[in-house]
Amino acid sequence: MPLLPSVLMKRKLEKLHAKDRKPVADVSDDDDDQPVTKRAAILLANGEDSRSRTCPYLDTINRHLLDFDFEKLCSVSLSHLNVYACLVCGKYFQGRGTSTHAYTHSVSEGHHVFLNLETHRFYCLPDDYEIIDGSLDDITYLLNPTFAREDVASLDTNPRMVRAYNGLTYHQGFVGLNNIKANDYCNVVLQMLSHVSPLRDYFLDMNNYRALLTTSSDHMHLLVQRFGELIRKLWNPRHFKTHVSPHEFLQAVVLCSKKRFQFTEQGDAVEFMSWFLNALDMALKPKKRSQQGKEAKSGTITILSRSLRGCMRVYSRKILPVNLTAEEKMALADSAEYMLTTADIKFFYLTCDLPPPPLYLDEFKESIIPQVSLATLLAKFNGTTEKEYKTHRDSVMRRFELRRLPPYLILYMKRFVKNIFTLEKNPTIVNFPIKSIDFGDLLEPECRTQHKYTTYDLVANIVHDGPPTPGSGTHRIHLLHRGTGKWFEMQDLHVTEILPQMIPLSETLVQVWAVNKSILNPLYVRPVPKSDLTKTGQTTDNLVNAAEVVRSGQIELSNVGIKQKDGNIAEEPGVAESNP
Repeated sequence: MPLLPSVLMKRKLEKLHAKDRKPVADVSDDDDDQPVTKRAAILLANGEDSRSRTCPYLDTINRHLLDFDFEKLCSVSLSHLNVYACLVCGKYFQGRGTSTHAYTHSVSEGHHVFLNLETHRFYCLPDDYEIIDGSLDDITYLLNPTFAREDVASLDTNPRMVRAYNGLTYHQGFVGLNNIKANDYCNVVLQMLSHVSPLRDYFLDMNNYRALLTTSSDHMHLLVQRFGELIRKLWNPRHFKTHVSPHEFLQAVVLCSKKRFQFTEQGDAVEFMSWFLNALDMALKPKKRSQQGKEAKSGTITILSRSLRGCMRVYSRKILPVNLTAEEKMALADSAEYMLTTADIKFFYLTCDLPPPPLYLDEFKESIIPQVSLATLLAKFNGTTEKEYKTHRDSVMRRFELRRLPPYLILYMKRFVKNIFTLEKNPTIVNFPIKSIDFGDLLEPECRTQHKYTTYDLVANIVHDGPPTPGSGTHRIHLLHRGTGKWFEMQDLHVTEILPQMIPLSETLVQVWAVNKSILNPLYVRPVPKSDLTKTGQTTDNLVNAAEVVRSGQIELSNVGIKQKDGNIAEEPGVAESNP
């Protein structure tokens, strides 16, 4: 088909203009990391388009419709490459060339202002020139929040509320999470981990884990990237709306867990928490190349291990069969299989076994709701309480003894019990104070002298409501705002203030306790530097004897040092990993 004369004339004019154009400096996508002011200076030096600073379409931007929480996919082609957001209607489109969906949208709908979601640059379509204007900085910050060190350091002490663009006020970090369909079990775990201060501070600075995103070859790096983005959005002080959607993070969870956890059906919050903590801990470890060329995990201690991981010693002893004679039992008792064994293991959370509910009704023919104190549940870890654990082959008597307490201790109340026929829920109410619980009583005396702080305060409490049947029940969480001392109840998008007296009355499922550094452990023994030990010639046995004298209260605590039996100076709890 022959071209029209007008088309031929247009092409000739374009060729003539192309010859007259002067070469300009490179302002390609490699300069995306440069600040806008630096890019603007380059453009001005090269003869910047005069329309860049006088775009007439800035007043068409509708900030009420902007939402960058969802996956960055083109709404037409579902492609994730070169995606632009229309700042007038909030939809995502691919490309900005004349044959792209973004260009077609700008012509057909009359929407002209677009944002590149990867480079954070603004463009006007279909004219195709970059927009440079300081009034767009709030949109860039909404897409990619950044935090200075001074701001991060004051998060736990800031009592002020901030105002969102829609006019609502909120405390920084206390915003709702959108429940897409049935992901409330994920939301409460994410809210809980976002208030673990060392973990939060680590992910607020993207430089801490930027190298992991480029060196990892598997899908697990997506978990780190999406979780970091979600933490930064939760603590954004310049929200347009007072809620955040975890859609991108949940997509990464579905991919990394191989569809084990879905956000379209209800799941187990504790099971998700256990998987996520271990997966995130493995993903945060930098990989190193082995001699065979394969990637191997290094032994680096991650921020997750330093904040949440403790150490305990497990004593196990197999029970002798009951159908044996006395002589056979005596012979088996001396065998290695039935001797007492010990093992030091690390943990992210402690499982507390609730007592079984009563079988009978009360005098009013109503169900009895039993109550138990938290101290009774924690007696499982005092090193003396022994319990039988049955397997499909034999039974084992075990007792647990805590060796090291982490700065943040997670407790799991085992409410759901599976039997042969169904899943049952234990309705027992756990009574506990929300402040000043001394977990040092669970430590071995020698280990207790190595912990500078053993008093903990409650900072998060996850609750499960409803029956235990799959697909039913809801989760909510109680969180402490440390700047004001107030407690807030969060259930998906709803954030309400709650009285602290109401917290123990709920069916708690998971608790997070933070160490209180204002209360010193009275039995703490300051470690002596190795140089001082060499000068004085003190031996390990002398130091251990000194610790025994300290426990008897015969000498001053501050003048004695204690040393571990393996010759390593004892460290504060949670500072370094134990080497069992």
